[in-house]
Amino acid sequence: MTDRPVLEATDLDKRFGDLHAVRGVSFHIDPGETYGLLGPNGAGKTTTIAMVGGLLERDGGQVLIEGEPMTVRTLDPRRKIGLVPQDLAIYPDLTARENLTFFARLYEISGQQLKDRVAKVLEVIGLTDRADDRAGEFSGGMKRRLNIGIGLLHQPRLLILDEPTVGVDPQSRNAILESVEALSSDGIAVLYTTHYMEEAERLATRVGIIDQGEIKAEGTRRQLVQMVGERDRISITANGPLESAVTDLRGMSGVEEAGASDGQITLLVRDASELLAKALETVTNTGASVSSVAVEEPDLEAAFLHLTGKALRD
Repeated sequence: MTDRPVLEATDLDKRFGDLHAVRGVSFHIDPGETYGLLGPNGAGKTTTIAMVGGLLERDGGQVLIEGEPMTVRTLDPRRKIGLVPQDLAIYPDLTARENLTFFARLYEISGQQLKDRVAKVLEVIGLTDRADDRAGEFSGGMKRRLNIGIGLLHQPRLLILDEPTVGVDPQSRNAILESVEALSSDGIAVLYTTHYMEEAERLATRVGIIDQGEIKAEGTRRQLVQMVGERDRISITANGPLESAVTDLRGMSGVEEAGASDGQITLLVRDASELLAKALETVTNTGASVSSVAVEEPDLEAAFLHLTGKALRD
């Protein structure tokens, strides 16, 4: 693992006639990082993915895979990419093992290495016990997991997952997410698109929010939330001199608003994890007795709606 990004996309640009689908999109993904690309329908996600994967000619910009330029005609950088499309790319009449073996041979994997890779991938996607069953008999979630496994066979440095959990049951969805989480320990960079905000919350190290072909904002969940002015809320239920406690709390650095009503103190703060212990100490020092504490952190959905004015599924 090196300090160099696995993927560097710079000023990507694409037009389809009068439609300017992608406008100067730039982002990078480091080894072991999962980057969530989020946007409403028609925002430019699919076009961006196609350019990153070398499937679509760019009108402008550059894509580097571990420092190597990627185009629709280059082969070496493309070998470092595993692309898992929304549409299933499996053979229903073949077993899971036969599907993986077939695609492994296309990657020019053979002999003992082929057997080892197929066994490893079956383990990663949780299909070892169904390895010799026909793929056509699988549930939708199992087919999705097999689809992901095909993209992992050649040990890619970058795995592109385009809405991999569409139409699957909750159990299979969780299995897919667990598989993606395990990839970071192998140093694989993941580019992940989804219509489920909770998946981005769970998986993404960083998130890029794209709309109308442009990256509107980028950062960790907390950075995006703070960027649009959202704040953590601390609710402290207590008995005693609450107004006195509120006065002291208002003087604390990082507390933006404080008030008390019906036996409860409410604080709006920049970072609850940093301030909670000190806030509780401040309250108890005034002689108040704390009975319960609740912390609410604004989620990615709030930032997304603020930046795009749309729900993720719009």
